[in-house]
Amino acid sequence: MRSVILIPARYASTRYPGKPLAELATPQGPRSLIRLSWEAARRVPGIDAVHVVTDDERIRTAAAAFGAEVIMTPPECRNGTERCAAALRAGDVTADIVVNLQGDAPLTPPDFVTALQKALEADPARQVATPVLRCDAETHARLVADRRAGRVGATTAVFDAAGRALYFSKEVLPFTDPAKPPPDPVPVFHHVGVYAYRAAALERYAALPESTLERLEGLEQLRFLVDGMPVQCVEVEGRGRGFWELNNPEDIPRIEAALRGRA
Repeated sequence: MRSVILIPARYASTRYPGKPLAELATPQGPRSLIRLSWEAARRVPGIDAVHVVTDDERIRTAAAAFGAEVIMTPPECRNGTERCAAALRAGDVTADIVVNLQGDAPLTPPDFVTALQKALEADPARQVATPVLRCDAETHARLVADRRAGRVGATTAVFDAAGRALYFSKEVLPFTDPAKPPPDPVPVFHHVGVYAYRAAALERYAALPESTLERLEGLEQLRFLVDGMPVQCVEVEGRGRGFWELNNPEDIPRIEAALRGRA
């Protein structure tokens, strides 16, 4: 099966304009967020191609300068999944499995992506897969602190016994009583913003209208659930590796510290 990674990148982010071009300090010197995400994608084994997918000339120029292959897509794309579907429709990508590696998640370990590929290959009925990571007490406390401070941070996932997603939210779900220590193990799963789709699932997604829940939460994957298309949550292991997406400028020091820890 042919697998490709697409890295959707949008300049006009509401919460953090220009985020893909934000520079972070790394042990190798300053790196833009989009370059770090591209380098993370290239570390995944068994991938046939990696493309940055954007509608912005500034991102295209920056990505081409460090050697990335770039696919330009319409500015009307409302999210990364629509942008991946547009790249397929344009005929620039041919693949059985398309991996959407978010351009704000450079800490994504290669084995997270490999786990998604295996989940789709293991069951032809599965159309979409995404990783979830059980929170430790420290990460859970960080998620709760962000929400109390009014910051929109990481996403959490709730799923059934077979791993099929029930809901995704930017609230910390399930609720735990703040007056008590969280249960051990913590029952909250951090959703890692990576998706693997079959080409048919992307085509179907692009033909659907934006859902109310998707718009309210700002979470593109909810369109699949509203349409009744199962999303397989694949539990992955952190193995002591710090993981955090760059959602707000305040996240930069966290990611820089994690990058130093992996050097």
